[in-house]
Amino acid sequence: MNKLREIIRREIGPCGAISFARFMELSLYCPEFGYYERLANTPGRGGDFYTSVSAGSLFGRLLAFQFARWIEETGLEQFQLLEAGAHDGRLALDVLNWFQSHRPDLLETLQYWVLEPSLRRQRWQEKALNPFAARVRWFDSWEKVRPHGVRGVIFSNELLDAMPVHRWAWDAHARKWFEWGVAVEGAHFVWQRMPTARESAVESPESKMFSPHCADCVPGFDLPAGLLAVLPDGFAAEICPAAVEWWRQAASALKCGRLLTFDYGLTAEEFFLPQRAQGTLRACHRHRLSDDLLANVGEQDLSAHVNFTALQSAGGSAGLKNEGLFSQTEFLTRIAEAAWKARSVFGDWTPDLARQFQTLTHPEHLGRRFRALIQAR
Repeated sequence: MNKLREIIRREIGPCGAISFARFMELSLYCPEFGYYERLANTPGRGGDFYTSVSAGSLFGRLLAFQFARWIEETGLEQFQLLEAGAHDGRLALDVLNWFQSHRPDLLETLQYWVLEPSLRRQRWQEKALNPFAARVRWFDSWEKVRPHGVRGVIFSNELLDAMPVHRWAWDAHARKWFEWGVAVEGAHFVWQRMPTARESAVESPESKMFSPHCADCVPGFDLPAGLLAVLPDGFAAEICPAAVEWWRQAASALKCGRLLTFDYGLTAEEFFLPQRAQGTLRACHRHRLSDDLLANVGEQDLSAHVNFTALQSAGGSAGLKNEGLFSQTEFLTRIAEAAWKARSVFGDWTPDLARQFQTLTHPEHLGRRFRALIQAR
């Protein structure tokens, strides 16, 4: 039995079941044994998902070009780019390389901050970003960022969809929601209905990124009676208090500028379309999607779609204004059009960059799969 399975089994032991959010957190982020902790320096989010960064340097170049435009709008003499969850550091390197080659004037006043709670991943990122060591600074929590404040851009790429989610389901007979937990049956982890209507999740000592579960972090399933009347028994949906609380903290750290994320995600209404009766949770093991979320513990990626409506609400409560929710195709195409007109600044469009652009924006590749949410202060 692998060590992570034993850690989870021991935690389940006293209470009979733990929330799926806790299971997911341990599976992905448990020090030494979690999926991301073991594979943090493997390209493409552990190597199981093909990401925008995996496509090549164009994604980072386009973001850098747009960041430069935003920064010039503000007139800031010194500014910060804060990347949360920098994975293997490749996106940061692409952004910084572009500034060095095409806007060295802005590089002189740029501070690149990385929010990374994992010391192991910090070390890997430090190696990747060594050429820009004087420009990069690491933080392991929002609490340490907040006293400084960010004037510029806070951004993330495929971070929030990997935050632990609670899995809920509709009991059509009792006409109420219940939470699925994870229990042990023999040598296997199995789904088990939680004994109470709402579980207070255990605050995790392993992770500084995630906040404990709290009832007011995410809007509940306060749906129109007409919709509840037609939801099939067992209809599943996920809530992610951690992502909403993360967004609130990011908003509070942003003194002026933009808050941007790229992710798989839906609006609140889209979670309840008929084709999503099983929810949006998925596992990916060795480049193959799997329905078995409880198997291959520590060896497969787990993710769920982000609730963009909840993020917009959280940002609005913190004083941010919505600038839009776009498909990746729409967002990157707008930047590319501006970059094409400013080739003397952006750089030449080589055939290789053109191929990368097709991958990033084609509806059958990454273009519709990801969305970009932007809020501003």
